Amino acid sequence: MKLSIITINYNNCEGLRKTMESVLTQTSQDFEYIVVDGGSTDGSKELIERLTINDKRLTKWVSEKDNGIYHAMNKGIRMAQGEYIQILNSSDTLVNSKVIEKMLFQLSTFNFQPSILYGNMLKEVGNKLVRDKGFAGRKPTMFDFYQGTLNHSPVYIRRDLFEKYGYYDEKLKMAADWKWYVQAICLGGETPIYVDEDIVLFDMRGVSSVNFEKAKAEKYEELAKMLPEAV
Repeated sequence: MKLSIITINYNNCEGLRKTMESVLTQTSQDFEYIVVDGGSTDGSKELIERLTINDKRLTKWVSEKDNGIYHAMNKGIRMAQGEYIQILNSSDTLVNSKVIEKMLFQLSTFNFQPSILYGNMLKEVGNKLVRDKGFAGRKPTMFDFYQGTLNHSPVYIRRDLFEKYGYYDEKLKMAADWKWYVQAICLGGETPIYVDEDIVLFDMRGVSSVNFEKAKAEKYEELAKMLPEAV
């Protein structure tokens, strides 16, 4: 299996429906779909059960209480068997039915296995659709991650990197994916590769978007632990 897509959800049945429909209408068959639900009581579990019957790609799912979003992500990663992992949280959607087909084709053009492959993230800002290209192929620096991060949802991460650098830090509430990037890219030397493909329509109401200042404070606290004081 080339790709494992993991969706995290808790009491967001409508958002989950949009996400799952965008995944299960993909033309590609070369992926598995994993849904990790935190024990929702709003019909999310019943939605997953209904769609499980109709599509064999939705091979694994669980609905049980967890210890937060990163615990749920780690649970999904441990369930995954694909060479690459994509985290697509509920309410985020793949932009069209050929996204996975195009991205897997991009992977096939390399004579090596990229550690991190990413594309564009679309988001609505002030009634406008904005295309966020991340670093757009430029090699990111530590200062880039001091100022921002690499978008999470349009990224394919080679699964064995989680064994090499560890899983997401479950003690963090908002910045564990950012911390993982710092460890893998800035400190570990992994090189993200960019392809100019639209991958995801991102829901701006996500926890890290709404709580920007809290997320920033969490990042700076973690930087102080990872880097010497002089840096």
